[in-house]
Amino acid sequence: MNRADFVEGLRGGFAVALASAPFGALFGALAVENGMSLSEAAFMSATVYAGASQMVGIELFGHNVHAWLIVLSILAVNFRHVLYSAAMARYIGQFTPVQKFFTFFLLVDPQFAAAVKRGESGLPVSFAWYFGFAIIIYVPWILTSVAGGLLGGFIGDPKAIGLDILLPAYFLGIVLGFRKRDSFLPVALVSAVASVLAYRYVGSPWHVSLGAAAGIVLAALLPLPPQAPDLEAGALQSEVHEV
Repeated sequence: MNRADFVEGLRGGFAVALASAPFGALFGALAVENGMSLSEAAFMSATVYAGASQMVGIELFGHNVHAWLIVLSILAVNFRHVLYSAAMARYIGQFTPVQKFFTFFLLVDPQFAAAVKRGESGLPVSFAWYFGFAIIIYVPWILTSVAGGLLGGFIGDPKAIGLDILLPAYFLGIVLGFRKRDSFLPVALVSAVASVLAYRYVGSPWHVSLGAAAGIVLAALLPLPPQAPDLEAGALQSEVHEV
């Protein structure tokens, strides 16, 4: 792998690792509180590796829900990753099958946002950069989950100190990162309204996927933004006319 790209990825992911540390600790604390051992909490963080889905999972574990329903609920929350992988396909076509396996396993919300923004800016999304960005988030996520499980008893009720607002604020920050895109406001508004209605009449965690689906449908129906003129083609035509 290209060493410079890998180091650049590490630097970019470091801030995300610091921001996600409280989520990992919160998950570990809640997992142990709901009867999971430290090894089970660490294993879940290492294999599921999705904060919102892990929170949903441990909440359902605590209510003795059937295993198939837990898996289905986690799938509903994580369905957006299908859309993430489709959006990233044009930037990772050069990856080998093994590299794509790790790419999609490590694909979380900030990873997707950073990769798409990098690709749209014209910079190459190399596997070295991608893996460096991902690994600096992945390893601390597991470690902070264990730390949260060990020290969670000192936290008490997470809601009492406002830790329950961390996850919504985190996702809101990612969404606002795309606020300058065309049609952002109507798509975000329709997704939010649909999600609230689904939460009221269908229930959690289905409101996540249903809200996303409503936004996707609207985005597909809206007209495409006008394309910028091809400057190179214009320059070539000018040269031809001059000749």
